[in-house]
Amino acid sequence: MATMGLALPWKARISSGERQRGTRVEASENPASKAPGMREVHHEDLQLAAACQAGELHGYERLYSLHGKRMKSIARNLLGSTSDAEDAVQETFMKVQRSIATYRGQSSFVTWTFRILINTCYDARRSRMRKKEVTSEGTEESPMPEPRAPGAHPSVKLALERALAQLTKHQREVFLLYEVEGFRHAEIAGMLEITETASKNTLFQAKKNLRTMLEPPRSQSAEAR
Repeated sequence: MATMGLALPWKARISSGERQRGTRVEASENPASKAPGMREVHHEDLQLAAACQAGELHGYERLYSLHGKRMKSIARNLLGSTSDAEDAVQETFMKVQRSIATYRGQSSFVTWTFRILINTCYDARRSRMRKKEVTSEGTEESPMPEPRAPGAHPSVKLALERALAQLTKHQREVFLLYEVEGFRHAEIAGMLEITETASKNTLFQAKKNLRTMLEPPRSQSAEAR
């Protein structure tokens, strides 16, 4: 486990008594209908789910190895803190282990895991609000999403952060998952329990609102010429 970025506390808690024997995930889609690349992803997903449901440690290690970095990135964008993000990822793995028997394959196992992560992050934010760990009255610490272009000018990044903070919670979620984390609308729909159409419409509205906030008024643009 020395190669992992986090010390996974659930390692010692997965015992044979907790394993759900005889429980296996059934695919919600027919793998034969998928393209070759998608079939490989689907097969990997089923293997991860089966290993975790059997209580096999290597299944959780593989899940973390494949998706841990992305999970921490999402958690940091939602919570605004690296340490809080690591705590959220740790808690997510504990929740996955505790509720693994309820997974039935209606969505991919990875999507199901990310949904737990997002809910865990919002639980943490609500808890922080209750403890009044805020920067100012009624204002929570603003998460600072990592831009896709690392060399973005600081003033541009600051303006984007301020604009994102003014979006609705739902618009901010979809924008971050699509534009920052690179998820597809089908994956976002599964994580947020919405339709793909709703995800697309929400992203469109988020971008429209961001453009309105970030673009200078037409009068100023004309004067600049």
